[in-house]
Amino acid sequence: MKHCILFILLSVLLFSCAGGPEEIPDDLSAMELIQRGQEASDKNRYGLSLLYYQALLERNRTNSTLVCTAEYEIAFIHYKEKNYDQARDELEALLERYEEEDAETLPPEYRILADIVLKHIDEKQNAKLIDFSWLKKKSG
Repeated sequence: MKHCILFILLSVLLFSCAGGPEEIPDDLSAMELIQRGQEASDKNRYGLSLLYYQALLERNRTNSTLVCTAEYEIAFIHYKEKNYDQARDELEALLERYEEEDAETLPPEYRILADIVLKHIDEKQNAKLIDFSWLKKKSG
């Protein structure tokens, strides 16, 4: 019983120190949102990082450069979390922007980075597939 109470107290303490979801201040500039999103991502605080990039996206819908930045970073976090299907969908949606009429106004680096990450996703997912072709050769 004593261990149970100690466990509960330690759990409460741990979760209260971790804190709930942080609120993103309304007065942060786009660059501050990007910086804080990157800092959170660097510390593997992906949930917090996503909040910063989502705020960047929502607050800058008319700025195509910032939209591309936010969309790429959100997809990259999902890639880092090994949520490859979601990351692929988001990266492909981002690449579709580069097929539209105003594509020349978009930052080219996110197109390049999205292609690179998609190749990495393919490699990781293909590595999981087991090649049984050698079995057919031996048994045939």
